[in-house]
Order: sequence, then structure tokens, then C-alpha cells
Amino acid sequence: MRDRLDSAATPAIGKRASPTPRRTFRVSFPLRSASPAQADLLAALERVMSLHALRAADPARAAALDALSAWQARRLTATYADLADDPRYASAIEFFRNDLYGGADFTRRDADLVRVVPAMGRLLPQPVISTVARAVELNALSHELDHALLARLPGGEWVPSLPAYCAAYRDPDARPRRVRQIALIGDVGRALDRYVRAPMIGGALAMMRKPARAAGLGALQDFLERGFDAFRRMKGAAPFLAIIEARETRINDAIFAGDDAPFPPP
Repeated sequence: MRDRLDSAATPAIGKRASPTPRRTFRVSFPLRSASPAQADLLAALERVMSLHALRAADPARAAALDALSAWQARRLTATYADLADDPRYASAIEFFRNDLYGGADFTRRDADLVRVVPAMGRLLPQPVISTVARAVELNALSHELDHALLARLPGGEWVPSLPAYCAAYRDPDARPRRVRQIALIGDVGRALDRYVRAPMIGGALAMMRKPARAAGLGALQDFLERGFDAFRRMKGAAPFLAIIEARETRINDAIFAGDDAPFPPP
């Protein structure tokens, strides 16, 4: 969920923002010391931390993005109300909506990740680091797509009508990234489902709790525990992930096919 995003005013005050982010954040950990998984994580963190910096520098843009995020969160809540009502899936749909797919501000969590990347190679298996990298990429991509969609909305529409949203969403250049966004949901979810079946990883996560909080990494630890607990409670995530991928693909395909009402107005 892309090379430039000027700090012009948001559409909410009558101008269009450039749809893609300038890379304004750089991590200091030398790439030559990083494993491939750490390098992927660092690249994703640069993307997402640059977006956090843009929000912090432009309150009007941040307010517009927050309004758009709230609109999309209402859509997700309605689309997956049946899963939220099922005790097996309730925690997982909350994690999916709030931590992976939504537009929430995770500046603190991502700053925690930047701090801990150099030590990750010693503490975690490489596949786990790769999964964290894909989760951060999903969050970055979701934010980038929100910036791009906001730039295409009619001036002043922080809370769009459904046809206006679909028209702004229907950017041909964004379609491959939308497909990538849905694919990342499945990739991250299937990896989490594997890890909750590995007692060693669950035990390591529990052992990290006190040291992580003592080191000021509480936001990152809370994110990891929420994901682990949500997927452990499902006792098998395949049906959940199949529903998510099918519904999001159907909505994405419908919008790009010209449908201006692929779901009820949020």
C-alpha cells in the first residue's frame, strides 16, 4: 500500500497535493551490515517514516488524511461486520483493520522499529524479519495510496461521496499497487499463521515484553503481541484470509471496471 509528494496544501483547502512521497527520511544503519530481510525492512521504514514526516509538517494534510482514513475505516467495518461478530475472527479483523490495512498513525511504532533493526539479526529468524518488513511495506503502501487518492478528490472533499471516492480511486497508475496491497495482506497473514504454531517464537515474544518496555520499545512490542494473539485465537487463518482477499479483490475489480457503488456508502 512513488517518488514525490510536495508539501502543498491538501485538497481540503482548494489545492491538489502531488500524489507520491518525496523520500525525506534516511536510516543510519549501514546497508552493507544488513541482511536481505533487514534491508527490505529498512527500505519500507524509509517510505513510511517519510510519510510520517509529511503529516507532521502539514496539519491540513494530516487532517484531510485522518478524515479519509476514518471514511475508509467505516467501509472496512461494514464490509467485515460478519467477521467482527464471530468470536473466532473478531480480534483478527480488528488487527487487520487497525494495524495492517488502515491509515492509522504509527509514528511511534515505526520509530521503535528503526531503533531495533540493527539488533534484529541477532534476536529473530530472518523469515520473521521479512514478515515485519512486509507488514511495514503494507502500511507504507496504504498511506501512499491514501495520499494519491486524496490528491485526486475534488477540492474540499475531506469526506468524499461514494462516486467521488471511486473516481479518485480509479487511477490507472495505482492499479498495480492496489493489487500489491491485497497480496501483502495475504502474505503477512499467512506468515503470522505459521508463526503462531511455533512455540519458540511465541515464547521469545513473551520474553521480550519487559526488556522491550524498559528500552522504550513498547509500541512495537504491543503491535507484535496484538498480531500474534489475534492469529493464535483463530486456530487457523486460511478461511479468514480467503474472505479478506476475495472481498477486497472484488471491490478493487469493480471500481476499476467503472462501478461507482461497489459497497454501501460508509
